Amino acid sequence: MAAEDDLPVVTFGNLMSEGTALSRRGQHDKALGCFNDALKLRAGDKHCLITRSKCYLKLGDTENSLKDAEASLQIDKTFSEGLYQKAETLYTMGDFEFALVFYHRGRRLRPDLHKFQLGINKAEEAIVNCIGNPSLVKLENKEELCFVSRQAELQSKKDQKQQNKPTKDQKQMKKKSPKTEQQLLGALYADKAFLEKLLKDEDLMQSSTRQGIKVMDLVLGGISYLNQRRDFWQQQKPMYARLYERKVLRQQQMRDKKEKPSDISKSIAKDMEDIDLLLARGSAEESCRKAERLLKRIQAWSENEVPNKCELIGNLHSCIGNAQLAMGQMEAALRSHKMDLDCARQNALTDGVSRALDHIGHVYARTGKFQQAINAWEEKIPLAQSSLEKAWLFHEIGRCYLELGKAEEAQDYGQKSLQSADEEGDVEWQLHATVLVAQAQVKLKDYPSAIMTFERALEKAKLVPSEAAQHAIIAALDNVSKSFIAQLNKSGKGGTLPSHEDRVFGSKNINSTTTNAKKKQENQDEKPADGNVRKGKTDKEIKESSGEKQNLGGKIK
Repeated sequence: MAAEDDLPVVTFGNLMSEGTALSRRGQHDKALGCFNDALKLRAGDKHCLITRSKCYLKLGDTENSLKDAEASLQIDKTFSEGLYQKAETLYTMGDFEFALVFYHRGRRLRPDLHKFQLGINKAEEAIVNCIGNPSLVKLENKEELCFVSRQAELQSKKDQKQQNKPTKDQKQMKKKSPKTEQQLLGALYADKAFLEKLLKDEDLMQSSTRQGIKVMDLVLGGISYLNQRRDFWQQQKPMYARLYERKVLRQQQMRDKKEKPSDISKSIAKDMEDIDLLLARGSAEESCRKAERLLKRIQAWSENEVPNKCELIGNLHSCIGNAQLAMGQMEAALRSHKMDLDCARQNALTDGVSRALDHIGHVYARTGKFQQAINAWEEKIPLAQSSLEKAWLFHEIGRCYLELGKAEEAQDYGQKSLQSADEEGDVEWQLHATVLVAQAQVKLKDYPSAIMTFERALEKAKLVPSEAAQHAIIAALDNVSKSFIAQLNKSGKGGTLPSHEDRVFGSKNINSTTTNAKKKQENQDEKPADGNVRKGKTDKEIKESSGEKQNLGGKIK
């Protein structure tokens, strides 16, 4: 029962948000599942019905799309989104007349929405393309003509039309104005022009292929296909809508050109801040999408518009990699950080190289590839800019060596980390480094030294302060003491050690052996520089990196 209480609560809003996000990424099948579940929680919600109708339409299921649109209108007859979705579905089904009716209804309700006027225009043009322009049809009422004479006149016109009827080849050659065809066919217009040019070569047209097919038939077949595509696109996407889209695109391009470099820099800075904030709040997926969109925009700009373009591209690859790591996409995260590294090396960006090596080491460590993590972090050592950065870097390398069972190397890097932490005066990293040294000494079975090192770590934990760390170190001390007693008994030097409840760490004898060693070690150790614990770090990035690195195993749990 307790496990059920811990499960996250699924709400209507969560399902709608998830479904909308999936639909935007083109995963309409998965989005349908979310909308179906949402309607189970709130049956008959008109907004949910419309979003599901759009999904059905994207999947080509016009029948269900129409049902959902009509269902939303049964709930609210004046629902403009429902009217527009029904009109769009009818238009897709080829019912242009009915679609036109609902476009008009929507415009009467919401004349401020331009999409209804666009719908009217494209529906009217589709109708004209299908049945012709009604204004060209002239009906005359001639009462003096009797029925028989009228029939005779019609038959005469029919015979005349039959005589003037173009042949099949002439039909294939029938075409619209070049400008209209070029707009409709796009890149295919050049192919059609080439085929029409071939028709003028009479010798070529009379020849045949090895299979016995006439070249003329092949050319005419190609032209016929292109004419069909032209007519199809004119019906499905009328010229008015096509012109409007081009107009909007030109306006967008003009706005981009008019945008000043200072405005671009401000916009980029704001987007970068949003990307970091989304990741910090746990919205890794949204942070990744925003970073990918910004990356495409920056790649399209010139160096004049964005002077630090290469640096920004590398930084965005890093942001994408961090978001992918948070989502558990390890391979993708590694690729992104390697792209950051390549970009930094190509442009001689020292800070970018250091950042990329740090993140690559993290990914390798998270996936258990400790030697690769060590290689990346050791390459970063000469690039470290502060004692604090060296402290956590040495600590992470030592932690990886400890995971690989190389206790001597782990102890060595632990001592380096402690030295750097002492130079910075950071008590927290002094604690982590001291614990790493003690753990390495336990692996080396140097129990007396491990006991004294753990005692020093306990004093650091009291300064941080951290009760959880204190309890963990006390438990570790008891385990080391028991191992030391077992070692003494095995070697014939029996002895007992009091438990931590019966003694004060850092004061009197553990036994004669450990006391002398402890006093000797304490005389060599330096005292903390002052009693004030420095909470701040050198910069934000190092602070965030150190927080992540503690999860590798260095932080006392």
